[in-house]
Amino acid sequence: MTRKTVRIAMNGVTGRMGYRQHLVRSILALREQGGLDLGDGTVLWPEPILVGRREHALKALAEKHGLEHWSTDIDEVLDDDSVDIFFDAAMTSGREEVLKKAIAAGKHVYTEKPTAVGLEGAIELARLAREAGVKSGVVQDKLFLPGLLKLKRLIDGGFFGRILSVRGEFGYWVFEGDWQEAQRPSWNYRAEDGGGIVVDMFPHWEYVLHELFGRVTSVNALATTHVPTRWDEDGKPYAATADDSAYGIFEIEGGVVAQINSSWDVRVNRDELVEFQVDGTEGSAVAGLRNCRVQHRSATPKPVWNPDLPATYSFRDQWQEVPDNTEFDNGFKVQWELFLKHVYAGADYHWDLLAGARGVQMAELGLKSSAEGRRLDVPEISL
Repeated sequence: MTRKTVRIAMNGVTGRMGYRQHLVRSILALREQGGLDLGDGTVLWPEPILVGRREHALKALAEKHGLEHWSTDIDEVLDDDSVDIFFDAAMTSGREEVLKKAIAAGKHVYTEKPTAVGLEGAIELARLAREAGVKSGVVQDKLFLPGLLKLKRLIDGGFFGRILSVRGEFGYWVFEGDWQEAQRPSWNYRAEDGGGIVVDMFPHWEYVLHELFGRVTSVNALATTHVPTRWDEDGKPYAATADDSAYGIFEIEGGVVAQINSSWDVRVNRDELVEFQVDGTEGSAVAGLRNCRVQHRSATPKPVWNPDLPATYSFRDQWQEVPDNTEFDNGFKVQWELFLKHVYAGADYHWDLLAGARGVQMAELGLKSSAEGRRLDVPEISL
């Protein structure tokens, strides 16, 4: 076996997602398993370089995990010819600029979403990457969740017959920050800093719908701010200028209709924080982060509406659990492995910056639909 060291600049690893999912559960997990075997006698050894604005936080993380390299100077890191890949999980508002710098420096780029604050900028990033000849990848982690992998297995096996509709529920109560600490950073609720649930979640819904059911052809959305005042990390009140809840209807090529609610102002009465119900002529399924339940046409009960009598049975008990049938690795780690194999072994990979631009487009159209109060078509985009 030949070991090849891959130096990866990781920007934004002091944040919750960048640290937990990308550094610890992906890159460090790859190191713990001995690297990534490419199957040709080569093992990739990821060497992370922690990048961010807070020197003390970077130094603390490096010491905690026994890492040698960290920097608060992005330009210096990008000028380093030994750096192979640039990853970004920092604030959305600065992403477009830093990705342009990374592409211009000849680095392969892997990034969280949204890739830019507007569609024009997102398409420009995809064009620049193609012209520079660098590989690009955009995190689309929910595709690799056990629940959605089981759902895809059902779709590919023809379980549903003709798919009719998709219903999605996502969200949880994010504390305002006054009497209990908020679970999300305050910039998420400031539009001027790139916050908002539409910008955050509609890119997710785009790739989930696109990959599982088909291209989204129209969007009709209502975005609103239910909680107008929140408290920041210093305990100071601030005006929430970004939307914290959104209600969307998406038409998909072939006639499937998807309805997805997204909210940071909802108390959870579901088995998981996100669930998708898919109904088809031959069967239905409800998929969450990990689990998936089904009800086939042949086993569908015959409910009768009678408000005068209490229900004597549990509707949930009438569904069957889809077995795991395999071991599921962390979804973020799985996509990192696929991207690294794409860069260094030429493996197929289509979750690139152009795919990321579709997510930006969905968010942009969702906000426009809400502002104008009308349904909008979703044009196909290309370079």
